[in-house]
Amino acid sequence: MSAEATNPGAPLRKRGRPRIDLRRLGRVALLGPVSRDRLPDAIGHVAEAHRAHHPDADLSVLRKAYVLAESSHRGQMRKSGEPYITHPLAVTLILAELGAETTTLTASLLHDTVEDTEVTLDQVREAFGDEVCYLVDGVTKLEKVDYGAAAEPETFRKMLVATGNDVRVMSIKLADRLHNMRTLGVMRPEKQARIAKVTRDVLIPLAERLGVQALKTELEDLVFAILHPEEYERTQALISAWESAQDPLTEIADNVRTTLREAGISAEVLIRPRHFVSVHRVRIKRGEMRGTDFGRLLVLVGEDADCYAVLGELHTCFTPVISEFKDFIAAPKYNLYQSLHTAVVGPEGAVAEVLIRTHRMHKVAEAGVVALGNPYTQDGTTAAHQTEPVDGERADPTRPGWLSRLLDWQESATDSDTFWATLRADLAQDREITVFRTDGGRRLGLPAGASCIDAAYAQYGDEAHGCIGARVNGRLATLSTVLNDGDTVQLLLAQDASSGPSPEWLDHARTPAARIAITAWLDAHPDGAQGPQRSRPDTPRPHAQPADEAPGGRGRAAGRAPSVAVDAPGAPVRLAGCCTPVPPDGIVGFTVRGGAVTVHREECPAVTRMRKTGRAAVEARWSDPGDWSGTTDYRVTLVAESFGRPRLLADLTEAIATAEAAIVSATVEPPSEQRVRHTYTLQLPDAAGLPGLMRAMRDVPGVYDVSRAQQPAATG
Repeated sequence: MSAEATNPGAPLRKRGRPRIDLRRLGRVALLGPVSRDRLPDAIGHVAEAHRAHHPDADLSVLRKAYVLAESSHRGQMRKSGEPYITHPLAVTLILAELGAETTTLTASLLHDTVEDTEVTLDQVREAFGDEVCYLVDGVTKLEKVDYGAAAEPETFRKMLVATGNDVRVMSIKLADRLHNMRTLGVMRPEKQARIAKVTRDVLIPLAERLGVQALKTELEDLVFAILHPEEYERTQALISAWESAQDPLTEIADNVRTTLREAGISAEVLIRPRHFVSVHRVRIKRGEMRGTDFGRLLVLVGEDADCYAVLGELHTCFTPVISEFKDFIAAPKYNLYQSLHTAVVGPEGAVAEVLIRTHRMHKVAEAGVVALGNPYTQDGTTAAHQTEPVDGERADPTRPGWLSRLLDWQESATDSDTFWATLRADLAQDREITVFRTDGGRRLGLPAGASCIDAAYAQYGDEAHGCIGARVNGRLATLSTVLNDGDTVQLLLAQDASSGPSPEWLDHARTPAARIAITAWLDAHPDGAQGPQRSRPDTPRPHAQPADEAPGGRGRAAGRAPSVAVDAPGAPVRLAGCCTPVPPDGIVGFTVRGGAVTVHREECPAVTRMRKTGRAAVEARWSDPGDWSGTTDYRVTLVAESFGRPRLLADLTEAIATAEAAIVSATVEPPSEQRVRHTYTLQLPDAAGLPGLMRAMRDVPGVYDVSRAQQPAATG
């Protein structure tokens, strides 16, 4: 396959600036450096493109870098036959057209000098400074003689770590790979396929995450041509047929221009053809292609408010397809992308997709982080090194959340194979969600499909081993709950350091950080019986119900019951077991069979039921309030609701015993939805100690609520 055959981007290439002629530049480059007062002709294209974005740029440093690159690469040839200097020139032109600043272009010209020539990093630093040296070092490959088969994954690890401090490293790498892919036709087919697969699995997702759509789309088409040649040829034929036919988008675009002009909105309306892979995806999704499926309308305006004005006019004057509307201005994508997306119905029912954005948004949509310019502040401190504000997932666009997470987990993936496989899996997750913490901390960025387990490890690191549950949007949720964009998450951790994850957690962990941490913990504790106990993500471990092991055992302890006076002289009085009233609860009595009066708490559901049936209430009141502290037979039934975890029953009974209460009976219901319900009938030495007892039980890790029973309590 020739280099031209692997360049599917050519038919849709923007008109205006011709692609660089490598052979002509090769001849120019062979002439060597020119006088000091002239810019070498070989970088004339670069200078022109650079000045288009940066009119006041100092080109002298580019001349200096070119002279060093040309002289150091002189005599080296590419496999295509061109002088090697044409490669750094082409890479630099790609970045210049995207709007990269001078430091990036300087490093791009020199990016292969340390790797392929006698030039050293110290020489680069001395001649061009620390920034250029850092960028060149970041993209310099590790030697196979030192790393063997691990050279490629470890080189990518090195580049990613360097990108964490300066995103321009990856910008240069992406442009480098794009030019290599453009000229890949001289390689053997098997090598083409290997390079294309790495490009597909690693470089294209990185280009997407960094928002560099101009590079991403061309890389996708080049990979598509190599790995799926038959589908590529079919798609190429479809596009050729569309280009030769009457384009229905042209009429719709004219109508949109007229509509916006009459509304007094200054806008540029363009037809934006889809690239090859995009056409292929639409064909797979819809089956038969429509004329409007081969492109989209792009409306460019000056201000954010104009975007919404355009949207209003389009939805007023055309029939909108509401299901196609998306607002990425109010809620930008994680890769900096901003636009309004909609679709309208044109003449004869043709549906046209429309993108609405400002010129600035368009520049960022095309060039991503490259369009941000120099990430260094005037005082020389990188934005990534500055203190991040609380609401900081996108506060530093040169260090987005996904990159921070990637850098965190790669430290734990010490094995090259593990790193390489995990990196590909991580980058395959091509959508991101944002969830919010309830503790006032910053938001968490997670891949789509992430669960509460992933959120726990993102927030707490290895401390998440002790996670016992979560609240999602204020409601209790299992650890396996899949989170949605915008959810609020509160993670609940056990205070018991022996808590640990179960193997089932791996079934619900999507992020590499969570999977690596869980796997490491499980490997360190292969014997679950002797190591820390493990918590399951869905169903808590059933607990036995040995109430007789708790202090007090079963049965009624000796002592006086609290005295209750009722307006039924001579009637036997008993306290209801469904709500176990104790002083100073408000109480009310009802006469039952045999003439006895059963006394309930006023809020007991049984009271409501009996009143609805017309049962007459009997007034009841506690007697001798000054003597309550001497009573030793206050009974109360409490319900503790908790997440399941090992030793929970033991910890609860210990808290009860510490409060000097005796357990008369206890039941633990079968676990349901990650929750366990414990019901205790307790004997208290002092009614005044009830609030403190309930607080102590709530403080037990895993317990999220303790309340008075309001239904019949089970008896032992």
